[in-house]
Amino acid sequence: QVQLVESGGGLVQAGGSLRLSCAASGRTFSITSMAWFRQAAGKQRELVARIGWNEDITFYADSVKGRFTISRDNAKNTVYLQMNSLKPEDTALYYCQSVARPGLGTPDSWGQGTQVTVSS
Repeated sequence: QVQLVESGGGLVQAGGSLRLSCAASGRTFSITSMAWFRQAAGKQRELVARIGWNEDITFYADSVKGRFTISRDNAKNTVYLQMNSLKPEDTALYYCQSVARPGLGTPDSWGQGTQVTVSS
């Protein structure tokens, strides 16, 4: 399995910035992509951004395009989410996800989540 540990959440004023980190360990050779999801109170979990693990392919939700940037450091087995121009509606619990290549017997993994709160 892949173990994921997020960090970097906190309280910030609207317009501010935060950088989330997600460190992967375990069967990291099996990772094909990693992503950040978020879940606000009373809402469903939604995909924020995704990045290929060995390819420079990224995807962003429309709500964060131009404000958030996902990146990775393969040497550190870490993915980042740089969040700029934060809005109160970005307040949520942010989760990291790893997706494994099929056929390796490695399930997709989730971190425990890190809270981001944006005050107006």
